[in-house]
Amino acid sequence: MKKLIIINGPNLNLLGKREPAIYGSLTFTEFLETIKDKYPKVKIDYFQSNIEGELIDKLQEVGFTYDGIVLNAAAYTHTSIGIGDAVKAIQTPVVEVHISNTFNREEFRHTSYISPNAKGVILGFGLQSYELAIQSFL
Repeated sequence: MKKLIIINGPNLNLLGKREPAIYGSLTFTEFLETIKDKYPKVKIDYFQSNIEGELIDKLQEVGFTYDGIVLNAAAYTHTSIGIGDAVKAIQTPVVEVHISNTFNREEFRHTSYISPNAKGVILGFGLQSYELAIQSFL
C-alpha cells in the first residue's frame, strides 16, 4: 500500500470560507474524505500548519519513510528558503501543489523556493490539483 501525505501551509485551514471565488466553497476536510474514499488502497495522511517551522519539522519527519508528499506551502512557497531546503534534504519525492494558478496572481507569487527541488508542480486546477498530484505517485 502506498503511503502518501498531504501537507498544507498557512491559511489553508480556512478553505470553504476563505475567498471562495479563488479557493471554492468545499472545506479541505470534506475534500480529503472524498479523496480517501476514491483511493482506498492508498494511505493518505494529512497535516496542516500556519507555522513555517512546523511544516519543516513535518517534512523532515515523513521525508524518509513515505512514498510521496503533496505539498501546498501556500504563501511560504514564495518566501521560505527553509522549506525549500527541507524539500531538498529529504528522500521522499514532493509534488508542489497550488489551488489557484499562481501565475495569474500577484507578481511575488511567481517565484517558488520549492519548485527547484520538487518532483513536479501542479497548479490552477482547484482542489483537483491535489488529486492530480496523488495520481502522479500511483
